[in-house]
Amino acid sequence: MATLQLTAKPRPLFQQPLPEEIRALSAEETDARIARARETLGDRVVILGHHYQRDEIIKHADFRGDSFKLSQLAAERKDADYIVFCGVHFMAESADILSADHQKVILPNLNAGCSMADMADIYQVDECWENLQELGIAEDVVPITYMNSAANLKAFVGRNGGAVCTSSNARAVLEWAFQQKPKVLFFPDQHLGRNTGYRMGIPLEQMIVWDPREELGGNEPETLQDSKILLWKGHCSVHGRFTVDQIKEARESYPGIHVMVHPECPLDVVLASDYDGSTEYIIKKVNEAAPGSKWAIGTEINLVNRLAQEHPDKTIFCLDPVICPCSTMYRIHPHFLLWTLENLLDGKVVNEIKVHPEVADQAKVALNRMLAIT
Repeated sequence: MATLQLTAKPRPLFQQPLPEEIRALSAEETDARIARARETLGDRVVILGHHYQRDEIIKHADFRGDSFKLSQLAAERKDADYIVFCGVHFMAESADILSADHQKVILPNLNAGCSMADMADIYQVDECWENLQELGIAEDVVPITYMNSAANLKAFVGRNGGAVCTSSNARAVLEWAFQQKPKVLFFPDQHLGRNTGYRMGIPLEQMIVWDPREELGGNEPETLQDSKILLWKGHCSVHGRFTVDQIKEARESYPGIHVMVHPECPLDVVLASDYDGSTEYIIKKVNEAAPGSKWAIGTEINLVNRLAQEHPDKTIFCLDPVICPCSTMYRIHPHFLLWTLENLLDGKVVNEIKVHPEVADQAKVALNRMLAIT
């Protein structure tokens, strides 16, 4: 099956090396030059910082938030010619889809991807869909893709009657999907799909995993016929690190502690927690918590540390004490932000993320369905 290209023109496979002069700068020198470039560019540029970015990036962001919120905020800034998205590749794609035609979206480091998003590509999803068509199952399936996916996967669900979802509206989108047809294909994160389905009362045995490396996803035709949710075999490498044992240790060490995790965590971890929700939910919950309360949080370490700094009246720590930050998100080093901005000062746009117009149109269909649902 022919598929649409991801971008209008091929992007470099690798980020070009930064000039030695920039790489040699101290943190203070880098910070000062970023500030000067920002002042000179003025309203022509808007900088978006995802919650998982390091503080050295967040301090320069005009807005901080989750991926979709940032894309929407950028779309509202029609006066900005350049949108510098300090996040990962799929986020910059979403910003390009929603932004105005005159705006250029830039990802400071092209190596900033998402391991979960990479676990499902358009060729694998097309092959899965063809398998379901051959079995006569596809006509009963609504495809749903998590926001953490490439633009061409959003386009796939757009042209096949599906929608996009976020971690905060996954239940509403799945409920909508089941009003359309009896089955759902959910990708790329199996845990968000399973956790949402479980909360909706769908038996675990009716939520089966589709492994793209196996024939028929590793399933028998009869199993596929009897299932309600086909869960793509994908996961978040950060949220997959949290365990029930970590929760037990936190409860033993801090009596009365509240445990809160992201729904990208495995089901047993979510069930052992007191609360689970999106990044925005976690932030809101901590903001509203009583002074003196104690929180063990299962999500990316930069966000957890920032919450602890912003709420010194509360005890806040990460469930995994040795967890590393999101390795791909961490590739947006201040040197890359400086390099991006100073190139703009010289009239050069580097690392532009441009989604193919037809892909963008179909992806927008899926995004608009989500907005209509929620």
